[in-house]
Amino acid sequence: MGIADLGKVLKIFGGSEISAEEQQELFQEVLLMVLARASSSDSSIQRIEVKTIQEIVERETGNAITEQDVRRAARTELYETTPLDKYLAGSGRRLLDRDRIAIVHLLAEVIRSDTEVSVLEIDFFNMVAGALKATPAEVAGLLAG
Repeated sequence: MGIADLGKVLKIFGGSEISAEEQQELFQEVLLMVLARASSSDSSIQRIEVKTIQEIVERETGNAITEQDVRRAARTELYETTPLDKYLAGSGRRLLDRDRIAIVHLLAEVIRSDTEVSVLEIDFFNMVAGALKATPAEVAGLLAG
């Protein structure tokens, strides 16, 4: 099962405990989930955003993903029964602090990748940071992760 299947996120949301190895897999899946959803947060998926997501995921996790993996992780039917912020709140409690903050910072990298930052993208960023309980100091990079 690849990270685009989001199996650990769904396991966590179901209330299951996870091992240290699964915690790393959870980080990878949450990262992909957030970045993929960011690419469609303004209803305009830009090719540069998808490419940036692919580069970030490979750089941060060592896993190469396809454009299809990004689109699969962003699929709306996954979020019809449970909103993304609920997935993030549940998963965020199981992530290491450094991983929570890395997700927020990497999200900012994706949002900036197409040079235009929309109000919808800002709202999405704020929702993710709030759901992951990132403090303003953490978001600003003032605390070591």
